[in-house]
Amino acid sequence: MIALDTNVLVRYLVADDARQAKAARLLLEGLTTEHPGFICREVIVELVWVLRRAYGFSRARIATVLENLVATEALEVEAAEDVARAAVIYRRGGAGFSDLMIVAAASRWGARTLYSFDRKVGQMERVTLLDD
Repeated sequence: MIALDTNVLVRYLVADDARQAKAARLLLEGLTTEHPGFICREVIVELVWVLRRAYGFSRARIATVLENLVATEALEVEAAEDVARAAVIYRRGGAGFSDLMIVAAASRWGARTLYSFDRKVGQMERVTLLDD
C-alpha cells in the first residue's frame, strides 16, 4: 500500500500542471486492489477545502469526487463510511465538510452529543448548540 497526499489528488482531478497531472494519473491508474492507495481523513478534508476555495468546485461536484474516491476499489479511504455520509449531506448545503466529519467522528466514537457554538452544525442530529 502507498499513501496519497492532497496535492497528488488535486493534480489528478484538476490537471492544472501538465507534468504533475501526468505523474499523478500514472500513479493512480497503476493502483490495484492488491497494491492500493491510502487516503487519510486529513487529506480528504484538505482536498475538499482546496477544491472549494482554490478551484471553485461546487458542493455537488465535490460530493461526486468524494463518492467516486470512496467507490474506487484500488483506494482505501480512512473512515470511508463517514466520508460517504458526509458527502451526501454536504451536497445539500449547510454545515461545512470538516464540520460534518467532526460530527461523524464524534458519533463513531460513541459521543452522545457534540457541543458547538456553530449554528449550522447545531442544526444537525446529535449536536447540541451552546448559547453564547
